[in-house]
Amino acid sequence: MWRTPARRDAGAMPVIEVTDLRKSYGGRPVVDGVSFAVEEGEIFGVLGPNGAGKTTTVECVEGLRVPDAGRVRVTGLDPVADHRRVAEVLGAQLQQSELQPKLTVREALELYAAFYPKPADWRPLAERLDLVPMLDTRFAKLSGGQKQRLFIALALVGDPRVVVLDELTTGLDPRARRETWQLIEDIRAGGVTVLLVTHFMEEAQRLCDRIAVIDRGRIAALDTPAGLIRRSTGATVISFTPSAPLDEADLRALPELASAEFRDGRVTLSGTDETVNAVITLLARTRVTAHQLRVTDTTLDDAFLDLTEATA
Repeated sequence: MWRTPARRDAGAMPVIEVTDLRKSYGGRPVVDGVSFAVEEGEIFGVLGPNGAGKTTTVECVEGLRVPDAGRVRVTGLDPVADHRRVAEVLGAQLQQSELQPKLTVREALELYAAFYPKPADWRPLAERLDLVPMLDTRFAKLSGGQKQRLFIALALVGDPRVVVLDELTTGLDPRARRETWQLIEDIRAGGVTVLLVTHFMEEAQRLCDRIAVIDRGRIAALDTPAGLIRRSTGATVISFTPSAPLDEADLRALPELASAEFRDGRVTLSGTDETVNAVITLLARTRVTAHQLRVTDTTLDDAFLDLTEATA
């Protein structure tokens, strides 16, 4: 159904190249010098606050908007000048998508397949995306999750090398969202490069190999999820109720401790992984059991807030 995964070649040309991209509306810069490259086989995430320029950037990649300046290439092609050829290698699920209400799922798949010279067979695609039971269901009767699965199928029916998914899981319940995440991972496993625009931090942290954080039309950071988290000033928090009193002086002497709170017999400490390890050592040495132990790590949410606040 999907292509065999390509082996990454360090010298190979990126699938998507964006260089010094600029776009303004009414004299106001919306995208202001954005540059990034997406390698073959990646899930590349684009994060940013509302109005940061994410969708405009992606629409320039798709050839739906003409940049004011800069360079965009998809598999070496210009999305505007070579729009027809780009459409054959790039599939897209737009942020806001609708179909004719009376169109059935089968008719939509057959229609979109007819747009391409060498489309994928939509039947196994429909089976993999659990659309077979609703092939004769009209679009207006589909649930939100079913519509999203259909839009994924329509984005893939042209057998693209790269697919753009813009705010794919917005409006889905937690179960449908996690099912969609699995579908995205399956798409990449099938050899398709994914450009994913999202504002769900958990989604980006789970799926993306690298993430570009866009704020006020510029790249605020570009790194792996773990790399972005390491930049965060957020602390690791450990909280517990000790089975016996601990010496507060010993706790306040823990390495890299940022803060300590003692309330109603419960201890809450913030610091780093080194602080956590020292707490465990202290508990073992004093033979104190930590009841209701919770350790909360810094998350991509923390990193995102740090990065976007820093440029505000």
